Amino acid sequence: MTSTFDRVLDELGSAIVTGVLPTGHRDSIDGFVVRTGASRSIVREAVRVLVGCGLLAARVRTGLVVQPTGSWDVTDPLVLGWRLGGPERAQALAELRALRRAVEPAAASAAATAVAAGRTVRPPEPGSLTELFLSDPLAEMLESATVMAERGNAGDAGDAGDAGDAVTFLQADRALHRSVLALSGNAMFVRLGRVVARALDERAEIRPEVHDVALHVRLARAVADGDPDTAASTMTEIIDRTVA
Repeated sequence: MTSTFDRVLDELGSAIVTGVLPTGHRDSIDGFVVRTGASRSIVREAVRVLVGCGLLAARVRTGLVVQPTGSWDVTDPLVLGWRLGGPERAQALAELRALRRAVEPAAASAAATAVAAGRTVRPPEPGSLTELFLSDPLAEMLESATVMAERGNAGDAGDAGDAGDAVTFLQADRALHRSVLALSGNAMFVRLGRVVARALDERAEIRPEVHDVALHVRLARAVADGDPDTAASTMTEIIDRTVA
């Protein structure tokens, strides 16, 4: 069930991203209360989030001002979601794929190199950025690949299969990509994990072909075997075969 806060945040964020509230539009907490029908406290919280995303600026004399797209945190999953749900969907998907193509193969190569050098045998230090995502990225990656192989090959290619299997497959897919980013040892790559996860969510209802499943297994093996070239090329092929 969607909370009132979530509804208000989505309504205002979507209105800004789609241009219903254009760049330079000035408003106030009271104005948004009237627009959404929500309480001032809920609107304030939603505004704080939108300011944090760069969609709004709060100024003493002019109130709340809608910001230009150059100020938006386009890597924030909320902003990305609003763009994907609006008229800029095609552009957002193209930009998302370009970002993934630039980052994930490099991350896969770095992950394999790190494994080969023995830098990822032990779990990351407590409190590190990687530790926030998972405690043992190598084990997580291999386990995710196993689950993807089991779930992905459970039915014929193109068959949606059991809903539970689809959910499990998506969770494993997200975990595998997240693990590769974590294994890279690059904090900026790890940070982009939320963007990758959002991209994978776009394919939640698309059952992968057998070859796609095999590619993910090959990727995991390449990283685990310390083969950076195969890891990078396989990741590139995975991304090129996706819609997002």
